[in-house]
Amino acid sequence: MENTLKKNTPRDVFLHLLSTITLYWAAVSFITLLWQFINHFLPDQNNYYIQSQYYLETMRFAIASLIIVFPVYILVSWYLNRNYLKNLEIREMKLRKWLIYFTLFVAALVIIGDLVSVILNFLNGETTLKFILKAFSVIFVAGGIFGYYLDDVKRDKPSGKARYFLWTVCIIVAVSIICSFFIIGSPKETRLKINDEMTIGNLENIQSQIVNYWQKKERLPNSLSDLNDVISGFTVPTEPKGANYGYVIKDAGNLKFDLCAVFNREGKTQTGAYSTYPVSLNAQNWDHPAGKFCFERQIDKELYPVIKK
Repeated sequence: MENTLKKNTPRDVFLHLLSTITLYWAAVSFITLLWQFINHFLPDQNNYYIQSQYYLETMRFAIASLIIVFPVYILVSWYLNRNYLKNLEIREMKLRKWLIYFTLFVAALVIIGDLVSVILNFLNGETTLKFILKAFSVIFVAGGIFGYYLDDVKRDKPSGKARYFLWTVCIIVAVSIICSFFIIGSPKETRLKINDEMTIGNLENIQSQIVNYWQKKERLPNSLSDLNDVISGFTVPTEPKGANYGYVIKDAGNLKFDLCAVFNREGKTQTGAYSTYPVSLNAQNWDHPAGKFCFERQIDKELYPVIKK
């Protein structure tokens, strides 16, 4: 039996280390996902757009981590438990017990550290409900890990309850991932949204170049191609699908013109919990419906006077 243990030691060391690392990664990712749920449903009105973009990116990373890392942890844990039933001596490996106690130590530190962070955010003005929910989420995850491994390390053989515990955890994680897609949208919806944001950014850039053109030449450009400048390096951008943006002079004397583009979905620049874009420079309104839409613009000669040579 001693020879068997020596033969299996390198494999067992690797599996136990992999199990521990993936457990830490999955636990942190799940706590992160829960926090982004809380941030989404209880948003702060100040700088909501910037915050929501951070929350969504953080949520996507947490989801990606759980989709890959959590199944690895489950498979490795299942394989180790099966080996424990065949050879209980493996379960008594010193490395395994060291890792379990280290996991208990880390879980305790996570609970303490995250609770300190939650309380700090509360003192910085975070709402009471968000404070309570975030604190509960940390205790729920880290406390569950602490309790499970504390019970496991005391037993001489695997408990039959561990199977039900793992199934419960799998269901909770799976439901959380599925629900998160209702917030971040499908990959296709995300791509369409990014394309629309890129279009708004391009139109703002083109608009700025038109104003600059007027200030230097005292007239509107006849077409967008007039804005191309080899020296400054500016080239009129195109839509994400490759089409040219629309530009129509409505009233040259009063400096009125239209900028047109095709959008995948409705977008708003209004402040609040349901904004799509941040308030643009110069307080321009970039609200638009889905499909082709033209923005009416007029240059204010007093705000943007001609630059005297």
